[in-house]
Amino acid sequence: MKLILIIDILGTIAFAISGVLTALNKRLDPFGILIIAFVTAVGGGTLRDILIDAPVAWMRDLTYVYVIFLATVLAVIFRKRLNHIRRSLFLFDTIGIALYTIVGVEKGIAAGFHPIICVALGTMTACFGGVIRDILCNEIPIIFRKEIYATACILGATAYFLLHATPISENFIVVISGSIIFIVRLLAVYFKLSLPSIYRKDEIQD
Repeated sequence: MKLILIIDILGTIAFAISGVLTALNKRLDPFGILIIAFVTAVGGGTLRDILIDAPVAWMRDLTYVYVIFLATVLAVIFRKRLNHIRRSLFLFDTIGIALYTIVGVEKGIAAGFHPIICVALGTMTACFGGVIRDILCNEIPIIFRKEIYATACILGATAYFLLHATPISENFIVVISGSIIFIVRLLAVYFKLSLPSIYRKDEIQD
C-alpha cells in the first residue's frame, strides 16, 4: 500500500472521530452523528477533487465509506474513553489537518499544478471538512477565528516543497512536513498564540 494512501486513510479516521466528538457534544442522534463524521472526513477532499477535475475519491473507492462508518461506530462505543483524553477533539482535528494537508499537496503535484496552488489545495483539503462540520453544528469555523489553524497547514505544505530541494527521502519529507503542522498547531494552542487582530478593542464585541 502506498504511503500517501495510508496517510489518506489515517486522516479519514482522525477527521471522522473529530466529527463524531463534535456531534456528540451537540447531542445529535445516531444519523446526525454519522452525517457529521462523514462530511468532516471527506468534505475537504471532495471540494479539492471537484476543483482539480479529478474523480471524487470516496465515490470511486468505498474503502473510505467503510472506514468512516467503522470509525464512527467505534468512536460512539468508546466515547467515554475518548472523553478521558484531554482535548480529544483538538487532538484528532490536529492529526487530521496534518495528514490531509500532505494528501492535498500530493494530489496537486500529481495533477501538475504550480507549488502555490498545491499549497492551497493542501490547506483546503485539511480545513474545509472542519468548516462544513462547524457550520452544520452551528459553530464559527476555527479557520475563520484568530487561532493558528490554516497557517499551520500552509507552513507544513511549504516545508514539503522546500525539503524536496534536499537529499532527504520522500517518506521522511512527508513525516517532517506533517510533524511541522502538528507541532505548530500544538504550540499555538498551548501558548495561546494567534494571528494579530485588525480590530481595536472598542470594536470587539462579545
